[in-house]
Amino acid sequence: MPQDGDTGAHWLVFALTTVVCWGVYGILLHTGQVNMSDPQYGRYKAFFWVGVAYFLVAILAPAAIMVVQGASWSMTTSGVMWSLVAGILGAVGAFAVLLAFGARGHPAVVMSIIFAGAPIVNAVVYLALHPPAGGLASLRWQFIVGILLAALGGTLVTFYKPGPVPQKPAVEESR
Repeated sequence: MPQDGDTGAHWLVFALTTVVCWGVYGILLHTGQVNMSDPQYGRYKAFFWVGVAYFLVAILAPAAIMVVQGASWSMTTSGVMWSLVAGILGAVGAFAVLLAFGARGHPAVVMSIIFAGAPIVNAVVYLALHPPAGGLASLRWQFIVGILLAALGGTLVTFYKPGPVPQKPAVEESR
């Protein structure tokens, strides 16, 4: 596994892996919810299995890696707390996706709003926590245009998503 000081392009491969995984996440989650065949509790059942998947991938896998590689299990309170808050926000966000679907949100629209809005929120929060040396006035115009394009992209996809495939009329059987 690459280490923190790795100067290769591993980060890009991992980032693009996340793009692909999260890009299909909403579609697959909606499909799981619908296939539960339970309009009232299907979203909770789907979220339960998301939790099982998180347990397998986010608890068992890193624990196994740390055991195999002989990592120390010493952790700071601050690191644990920030990581726990991040996990809670991630889980709440995943649950909110299901609630949006349950409120008749179309997966293409819901996920477009999320994936266009999240980078904007990320940039604003990062700037609030780590302001640039010259203040906000030192931000390059390309950064501002990027934020505006993210907002515009999410808006355009939301308003102009493809319509559903028309249903074919039922064919009557002749006897």
